[in-house]
Amino acid sequence: MLHEANRQASSVLIGTTLPRPDGEAKVSGRARYAGDRLPAGLLHARLVTSPYAHASIRRIDPSAALALPGVVAVFTASNLGLRPSDGSVRSLEPLARAEACWCGHPVALVVAETEAQAEDGAAAVEVDYEPLPAVLDPEVACRPEAPRACLERDFRQIVQQSHALFLPPGASLAEEGLSLNAAALPPLRLGEIEEGLRQADVIVEEHYTTLPVHQSYLEPQTALAIPDALTKQLTIYSSTQGLLNVRQAVALALGLPERQIHVEPVPVGGGFGGKEVLLEPLVAAAALQLQRPVRLVYTRQEELLAGNPAPQTAIFVKLGARQDGTLTAIQVRMILDSGAYPYPLAGLSGFHFSNLYRCPHLDIRCYLVQTNKPGSAAYRAPTGPQAYFALESTIDELCRRLGLDPLEFRLRHALREGDPRVPAGQWPRIGLVECLEAIGQQRLWRERERVRNELPEELRGWRVGIGLAAGGWPGATEPAAALCRLESDGSLTVIVGSVDMSGSDSSLAMIAAEILGLPARAVTVAHEGTDTMPYSGLTAGSKTTYAVGSAVLAAAQDAREQILTIAAELLEAAREDLELRDGRVFVRGAPDKYVTLQQVAANSTGFGARYAPVFGRGRSANAMSGPMFAVHLAKVAVDPETGEVRVLDYVAAQDVGRALNRAEVEGQIYGGVAQGIGWALLEGIAYGEEGQLLTGTLMDYALPHSQDVPSITPLIIEVPCELGPFGARGAGEPPVVPVAAAIANALRDALGLRLTALPMTSERILQAWQQACNRAAS
Repeated sequence: MLHEANRQASSVLIGTTLPRPDGEAKVSGRARYAGDRLPAGLLHARLVTSPYAHASIRRIDPSAALALPGVVAVFTASNLGLRPSDGSVRSLEPLARAEACWCGHPVALVVAETEAQAEDGAAAVEVDYEPLPAVLDPEVACRPEAPRACLERDFRQIVQQSHALFLPPGASLAEEGLSLNAAALPPLRLGEIEEGLRQADVIVEEHYTTLPVHQSYLEPQTALAIPDALTKQLTIYSSTQGLLNVRQAVALALGLPERQIHVEPVPVGGGFGGKEVLLEPLVAAAALQLQRPVRLVYTRQEELLAGNPAPQTAIFVKLGARQDGTLTAIQVRMILDSGAYPYPLAGLSGFHFSNLYRCPHLDIRCYLVQTNKPGSAAYRAPTGPQAYFALESTIDELCRRLGLDPLEFRLRHALREGDPRVPAGQWPRIGLVECLEAIGQQRLWRERERVRNELPEELRGWRVGIGLAAGGWPGATEPAAALCRLESDGSLTVIVGSVDMSGSDSSLAMIAAEILGLPARAVTVAHEGTDTMPYSGLTAGSKTTYAVGSAVLAAAQDAREQILTIAAELLEAAREDLELRDGRVFVRGAPDKYVTLQQVAANSTGFGARYAPVFGRGRSANAMSGPMFAVHLAKVAVDPETGEVRVLDYVAAQDVGRALNRAEVEGQIYGGVAQGIGWALLEGIAYGEEGQLLTGTLMDYALPHSQDVPSITPLIIEVPCELGPFGARGAGEPPVVPVAAAIANALRDALGLRLTALPMTSERILQAWQQACNRAAS
């Protein structure tokens, strides 16, 4: 049943464009991030990290560092004062104890009066290591003869504990032929895969690999902790996507009541899933012991060395189809490189392969593998870019084998409302078909033979291809709460606990303004600290508008009812005869008979006021997520003499349910495609044979530049979501998902080669092209 707000035939604000409330402060440099705060007595921290990918720690000698001017303390796991941890969460065990498990693993924290002194102190700490065998390749790590990546931890037991929500009771994570580094998650099945493969006239199978990819946010990981000796409270400013998550983690690590930890909201310079909780317990423990403020800010090298990137993967895909194009089988084996800690979202990864197409027989298996790398984390649609790169590349190859139009094949098999949803239930109303149809209407697709020949003069001789790919994100949901307070001047303050990283505040303001008949400028979205904020989970998973927005809508409706109740008495009119617009409550049919919101506020606040204050409360707990889909179309040119690739044109269709703030939705698409180009052609964290980082600076770790991003045409598809405010779905995850696959399919179209490893660098393309030419010549 649609929410009442979703039934409104028309709206004043929804679907228009509203500037970001934080935009001016950020572009002018006036925004103050966690690293900009300089409390009195501030101490600076620097990490001492392991130069080995795997080593026993025999001894840590801080004496030389402590003798240096300005060095206040050196902390190790033995004197940091954190509670014992089971090793499943990296932030709760921030310093290595007896074993360093990746190159860059922090083993000590040096605290000093200045950043330079802390840097000198970190260099002076002496650590005696005994190198151990390291395993870097996740496929190699699965083999029975592979060395243990971490000797001190039972990886399967830790995965069992950390993935309890995704595992059936008594599930075994062991599988014959797998080393102790690997945990086999329960398979996702439908039908009988062997029967599906038997029915197939054509079987296509491919092996894909991807490298770890860093989220590359502009602001590095930052944490500042300020103790108060009088109140015993610890105040934290950090670059985080979840204030309450930080409070919970710090309280758990230090063994303190959560009310003793106060996390203040600050602007966050990008996160994309990589900024949940990382440094905060470490910095908080140091500050609590020293009783002085302590701040740790990652360098860019530390981000690449000891961040928490998207996981490396190896994916085996086998598809079966009849000669008439009927898809009969999807079989997948996905290996997720967890690094030294369990990847927290591994339990969701297999669902990507069942979230696009109708197929009677599925067998999807995911393996979580421990290696000597830093732990992995989310990055915008976690494991979506990797999964759909593999699936959509294989779908494209299957269409070529069958001689079928790839768009028509996708339309034929695309999931629709009411189709069975693996592992249970049915698909709600979704917009995958509408996205495919919208792409089919684009000139870039309809006239692709002609478009291929439209090239700038400087690219004459380059090969041109056009590629199509689809992808999705199942959506996420989490309970949330919000408050709406009417101010004395008739404006409204909306109070939430979410973190605005992408302009979500403008959408929340729009929701409240629309319900209360106010101009958007009359609504202010305020963020409270953890002492007083309404509940909100991580700003992640494309659920801020869906979850927090639903709570804001409910709070605004509550405030509206309170306003109309007061106005009915002031106007001596029936409640049902009133309407609220332009900051006034009118009696229908009598435009001169009204009260302003200032008058309502004056009668509900202040000494001797007659009515209770207008203070709307809203909560949401959407039982179902709002699935999102996107279909992308790419035109690329590739120079066969150098392997250089240029993306020349790009179209991205995405179902957003309802575009609340159109400019923000389009901005999400632009940004997602730009990041996806990085995934496809440039980005990847690389390690040497001994596990040393090879991409430790932005000179080595390549990111897209402005000239790498083509003209992007966003196609906003609006298939309303039942539970989202005004029908809105999330918008942040899907834009990055199909990009690598679309570009890979375009390169296949251009060169006749299937590239199966990300990133598809010019070196890899040139090597594959030369090998193909040599084979043809022989």
